[in-house]
Amino acid sequence: MSETTPAAGAAETAAGEPFRYTAALAADIEARWQDLWEKEGTFNAPNPTGPLADPAAGDITGKPHAFIMDMFPYPSGAGLHVGHPLGYISTDVYARFKRMTGHNVLHTLGYDAFGLPAEQYAVQTGTHPRVSTEGNIEVFRAQLRRLGLGHDSRRSIATIDPDYYRWTQWIFLKIFESWYDESADRARPIAELVEQFTTGERATPDGRPWAALTSTERDELLGEYRLAYAKEVPVNWCPGLGTVLANEEVTADGRSERGNFPVFKAKLRQWMMRITAYADRLIADLDLLDWPEAIKLQQRNWIGRSQGARVDFAVDADGGAAVTVFTTRPDTLFGATYMVLAPEHDLVDRIIPAAWPEGVRADWTGGAATPAEAVAAYRAEAAAKSDVERQADAKVKTGVFTGAYAVNPVSGERIPVFIADYVLMGYGTGAIMAVPAHDSRDFAFARAFGLPMRCVVQPSDDRGTDPSTWDDAFDSYDAAIIASANDSVTLDGLGVPEAKKRITDWLAERGLGEGTVNYRLRDWLFSRQRYWGEPFPIVYDEDGVAHALPESMLPVELPEIDDYSPRTFDPDDAATSPETPLSRAEEWVHVELDLGDGPKRYRRETNTMPNWAGSCWYELRYVDPLSSDVVVDPAAERYWMGPRDGKPAGGADLYVGGAEHAVLHLLYARFWHKVLFDLGYVSSFEPFHKLYNQGMITAWVYRDARGFAVPAAEVEERDGQYYWQGQEVRREAGKMGKSLKNTVAPDQIAEQYGADTLRLYEMAMGPLDVSRPWEDRAVVGSYRFLQRLWRNVVDEETGELVVTDEEPDDATLRALHRAADGIRGDMEGLRFNTAVAKAIELNNHLVKRGSTPRAVAERLVLLVAPLAPHIAEELWRRLGHAESLAFADYPVPDPAYLVDETVTCVVQIKGKVRARLEVPPGIGEQELEAAALADEAVVRAIGGAAVRKVVVRAPKLVNIVTG
Repeated sequence: MSETTPAAGAAETAAGEPFRYTAALAADIEARWQDLWEKEGTFNAPNPTGPLADPAAGDITGKPHAFIMDMFPYPSGAGLHVGHPLGYISTDVYARFKRMTGHNVLHTLGYDAFGLPAEQYAVQTGTHPRVSTEGNIEVFRAQLRRLGLGHDSRRSIATIDPDYYRWTQWIFLKIFESWYDESADRARPIAELVEQFTTGERATPDGRPWAALTSTERDELLGEYRLAYAKEVPVNWCPGLGTVLANEEVTADGRSERGNFPVFKAKLRQWMMRITAYADRLIADLDLLDWPEAIKLQQRNWIGRSQGARVDFAVDADGGAAVTVFTTRPDTLFGATYMVLAPEHDLVDRIIPAAWPEGVRADWTGGAATPAEAVAAYRAEAAAKSDVERQADAKVKTGVFTGAYAVNPVSGERIPVFIADYVLMGYGTGAIMAVPAHDSRDFAFARAFGLPMRCVVQPSDDRGTDPSTWDDAFDSYDAAIIASANDSVTLDGLGVPEAKKRITDWLAERGLGEGTVNYRLRDWLFSRQRYWGEPFPIVYDEDGVAHALPESMLPVELPEIDDYSPRTFDPDDAATSPETPLSRAEEWVHVELDLGDGPKRYRRETNTMPNWAGSCWYELRYVDPLSSDVVVDPAAERYWMGPRDGKPAGGADLYVGGAEHAVLHLLYARFWHKVLFDLGYVSSFEPFHKLYNQGMITAWVYRDARGFAVPAAEVEERDGQYYWQGQEVRREAGKMGKSLKNTVAPDQIAEQYGADTLRLYEMAMGPLDVSRPWEDRAVVGSYRFLQRLWRNVVDEETGELVVTDEEPDDATLRALHRAADGIRGDMEGLRFNTAVAKAIELNNHLVKRGSTPRAVAERLVLLVAPLAPHIAEELWRRLGHAESLAFADYPVPDPAYLVDETVTCVVQIKGKVRARLEVPPGIGEQELEAAALADEAVVRAIGGAAVRKVVVRAPKLVNIVTG
């Protein structure tokens, strides 16, 4: 660091102790060092090439490096509370440690700034979302700066910056212009698929030449392959918000996560991402990542890979309709006695007859005069339920007969086709073959509607083979198949695996099905009916064909509009459709463009991307935030993220954030990164190598008699009871949040004690991955440690150093090197709470010693520096160092001082302890035996008896046998 290092010293802080470490002195120290770090660019990490290369750094390609990331925040108007910085402080501590161990460290923080809260605020106040969001970002930046976070500010981004979302739009177009080639197991440009259709290498579905297809037909055909495509799909429609929602944005009781409005199932044309094409790779590559097993399991379960068979059931309907089901138990096909379709299934309208079949049971019709009326009524009922509600194991099963029958392909039996809400379009084909004897939900449905049940798996208990006498279905993968034979195939006597293979082969030979793999994962709904989001870089011609805008037309910026709200409706009115805010910007929507074949009129896409689109790739922009001609400089991406020893898939070295993002952000970011890898834009095929989920800081919530939260700061404790404004309130543990009125601002703690105290306290509260309660009174413990550390170096009255030039004694050297060894290991393992404890122990040793040798003081300051960087920088300066300690060598322990000086050896005679000897840990057996036999207490205990045997287990045990 240059000679602009802050001057040591501060204004008098207390009478008689002008240099005492107080909140005022801490504030002065912290502000000066923060200003200097910013001025000097202390934490700026050089790239190997490009705009962020630093000639003064020399060739950095051989230097170890570390890319450390936080899940970046959404900048809300409420600002930060002390729970928010837990992860940010921990990554800063780790980044500072890695710098001091010789690493080139990339550590920055950006802002996920598109989102519904800013839009709702705009609707309420008329304030443009950009104005409120940018104001919130500045508040966050100021709060985080006060914590002394060592970020490379040049690399910080906000997803709302046009220079950033230009590249979000560019990546979308790359996905739109790609398809997944299953034979190559990777994405390829759509132009290569078009070439295959053009040359005839790949046939069109109806066999016509590509040139004979209309532009609309070509667009629809390519839409079946594109990784980003628009299609009419069942969606979660929320009239109260005026937008559709992803499954993850709907609560378990079928309401919107934001606003708590009812959510209904509807069919709308939406943009989708074909993430399902990557299902196998998303599962397989988890094995290459250093992630918590719980997160890996959540992703595997969310993707939900299952192996089984596709089976076709012909249906009595015009046009030879067939219902296709996916089943993991094709071995039970002979036991299928009815079928169930999801109410939204496309085939339902085709197969329902005009009238009920003769003799239909009254309880199958729902009381409707015709099948069409029954289906319509039941669909309306099902649309009001969430997927979670529909999958719940309800005691009463509901459904309605479609009036149609299907044919069981192995028995030829005509079986009725129902619709029921317990079957979802989101899994398999949206249709099931019901085997009620061997599936509990099918069993309950069959009981409710009087449907037959047939046992085809031999029960292992004494229930017999008549399901009408059973209390529930019998389900087993470890039983023999029975009653399953026709003229050309028999499964009787086979185990489940053998029966599965035989029946699957039989179906495939006759064109009635085939073995296949199914996934729970659905394609990603990727459009929202909102204003405050990235516009799609897509326009439509007069035929409704979608066209990608050329790169030269990016970014497509949001227009200025007066009304930011999507049109909302009666929250309970499911029979409505979205109307987006952008659709009202006529001059923006309808444009004349030349896309290569002359000027034409086009219509822009008026949906916007979901708010997490920008978070799918931000790690790449951190790596290279300034390039204007590429999404990321290949050399920079290879340097920071490329695969290497111990990191086979590449990615950021450490990613810290909440476990709640396991199957949303993390899954989507992996998908985008893999597409970019397939297309050759990145060398890594995973975005985040190591994932660490930090815990949560909780706080007490105080509720009045109505159950409403009251301000925690105003509650008084008297005799173990709690009171607010004179009334007794109850206390309970909970999250820290504005709605619970129990937030504590980091600014408040920094004002009372200093930012270093806040940092130290949050790191000392407990293991980083465990939730822990905030205790105002406990903060003072961290504050007092820093005061003791200060006093061990600086005289509180004169400001002069109190360190000595004496050589440390052996005990102090052992304390120092043991602390260095332990703290280094704790830092590497993110065990910051135990690192703090070891630093306190060493500091206490110096307090008890009464004097501080300079050699120990300097190393202690360096050990503490990542945790409390401001006070460490100040003490380092006062100890005579002109340069910042940000890049000083972190103390390395001397192994000689890590070995115990002596160990206690127990000497036993006839099983009784007669002496304890303090001996060197490396003592030999003969030497130890001699020492034991010479000990006075042992000699007295032997009393002249003959020593028959001596068993030595050096260095801790000698067992003497006498007599």
